[in-house]
Amino acid sequence: MVIPLGKQVPDEHHPTESLRHGVVWGADGISLAETRTATRDLLARAGHPPEHQVSQDAQLVVSELVTNALRHAPGPGGLLLEVLPDAPARLRVTVHDTSPQAPRLRVPDPRRVGGHGIHLLTRLCDRLDTDHRAEGKRVTAEIHLPLPLPDPCLLEGDSRVR
Repeated sequence: MVIPLGKQVPDEHHPTESLRHGVVWGADGISLAETRTATRDLLARAGHPPEHQVSQDAQLVVSELVTNALRHAPGPGGLLLEVLPDAPARLRVTVHDTSPQAPRLRVPDPRRVGGHGIHLLTRLCDRLDTDHRAEGKRVTAEIHLPLPLPDPCLLEGDSRVR
């Protein structure tokens, strides 16, 4: 069961406020497709459409962190996505779960299936931290966002603007 948290993506975005999306899940887990869609939609609202590399990288980061939480932690968990507008703008991805075990970097082995996710995260993220808590842990990743491209319809001289 997925329970949406308080503030979802607002209808009107102001540059000084962060865009947010959060969900929590119980023993049944959460759909990875839903987490990727939420990431894609949030970044699109911030001016980074799905075809941009940063959106694709962010979807991969979210999938990896949520997959690890589902695979290695019993019980409930949660995901919070935040587009932070400070300079430089960044996407903060926070996943909490009930496992006390921090993600660990394993020695690369091309013959092994799995166990490569943390290597991938360290390449894609500008920051990756684990915060141990009484009820488990919180893993936070940050990805710096480039300046969003302007909407081509709003460019001066665009024949589509009337």
